[in-house]
Amino acid sequence: MKNITKKFGNFTANDNINLTVHKGEVHALLGENGAGKTTLMNILYGLYKQTSGDIYIREEKIDISDPNVAIGKGIGMVHQHFMLVQPFTVTENIILGMETVKGISLDMEKARKDVKELSDKYGLYVDPDAKIEDISVGMQQRVEILKALYRGAEILILDEPTAVLTPQEIVDLMEIMRGLTEQGKTIIIITHKLKEIKMIADYCTIIRRGKHIDTVEVSKTSQDDLASKMVGREVNFNVDKEDREPGDVTLKIEDLVVKDNRDINAVDGLSLELRTGEILGLAGIDGNGQSELIEALNGLRKVESGKIFINGKDVTNKSPKEIFDNKIAIIPEDRQKRGLVLDFTMAENMVLENYNKKPFSKNGVLSYENIEKFAKDLIKKFDVRPENEKIKAKSLSGGNQQKVIIAREVTNNPDVLIAAQPTRGLDVGAIEYVHKSLVNQRDNGKAVLLVSLELDEVLNVSDRIAVIYEGKIVGVINAKDADENKLGLMMAGGGTDGR
Repeated sequence: MKNITKKFGNFTANDNINLTVHKGEVHALLGENGAGKTTLMNILYGLYKQTSGDIYIREEKIDISDPNVAIGKGIGMVHQHFMLVQPFTVTENIILGMETVKGISLDMEKARKDVKELSDKYGLYVDPDAKIEDISVGMQQRVEILKALYRGAEILILDEPTAVLTPQEIVDLMEIMRGLTEQGKTIIIITHKLKEIKMIADYCTIIRRGKHIDTVEVSKTSQDDLASKMVGREVNFNVDKEDREPGDVTLKIEDLVVKDNRDINAVDGLSLELRTGEILGLAGIDGNGQSELIEALNGLRKVESGKIFINGKDVTNKSPKEIFDNKIAIIPEDRQKRGLVLDFTMAENMVLENYNKKPFSKNGVLSYENIEKFAKDLIKKFDVRPENEKIKAKSLSGGNQQKVIIAREVTNNPDVLIAAQPTRGLDVGAIEYVHKSLVNQRDNGKAVLLVSLELDEVLNVSDRIAVIYEGKIVGVINAKDADENKLGLMMAGGGTDGR
């Protein structure tokens, strides 16, 4: 890609960027949220047309006017938010638009056989007959990769491929990527996870605020160098926080039982206490009841038995609004489903919970002047990009969508802040900012429950760590006494330390 520039009105998303990728390598595209990485790859895949600049595939200049041209030239893309039809089977999704027909009907037998051969060849094991809505996120991602390979992809673009995966699924994906490059495929991975770049990438191109900063050989570069090139300053990977003595119990959970969608006890007799002025980390392997616990605390899922108390008040099975009024704020784990209304503007999303209060409305009429002034202040304070309160939430990058939610929830000044995967899909600069925000809440005497699959994050940010296994708390330990091995053992249901 030579001298690629992309403008949206007055905003320049890509500013004269050059990118060279060689056959059979993993090339990482690194940059902060909103730096222009996805825009650049959307141009390569034909979803956007560059304002200026040229694209060459195997030294041939190509005009990629739409994704069909890209697919025809062997380019495939797996988007950060998957493009799958939920009620369809794995096979149906993979062949969609490329269906094999026998007479006038679909030849599903041949399609299943082709999908099985392809999955065996690349080690992407999937159940061809499973429905998308019934399989894990990691499995859905494999389907997306197979979909691209089925269309003949030689160059595979993966946009934030590990953002929604469990640690084990990430290891599996790395193996798959190695297998693909060994068979001659070329992979471009959009990411801001430095550890993963060091694990898998051969080369890395860094973009900052739409400009090409550098292209480096990963084996000869440190994580610190990559981070400072990405954000333009040194990044502190350790969370600075002073020891504090926690105060009274503010959130108390007693013998909680919550069922999952299959009517099985996902939270199974869980008890937990959270105090003011502390960050309690909840560690566990994905699928051990964390999501159901958060939904119960948020009023989105029915509690079968047990109690939830806030400052001594019983809020079990109250509505989300009543729970919000009792000073609980939640940063949800799925920002697009639970955190934002994507077709609303940034300003509208900033006041979702308070739109009916002064100064945002009077006698049932919204005051857009006050809403937008409030949003402008938050955008500046929380460094949301681009700085335009009138653009729709869906046009923001994933990381900036997350910043909008964090800005809104922290500004609500809750007694209890529940942060579920708060840094999922964020770059190191933004992660540093989120961690500071959580510590800030703690230092202001608030109680913070941090639910995260990132062990480093739980160890770094928490004061105490509770480990959840099969819907129960198997132990609570001080973060100072914890390490990855001890937590790993507890997360697998063994070696439970007491308080």
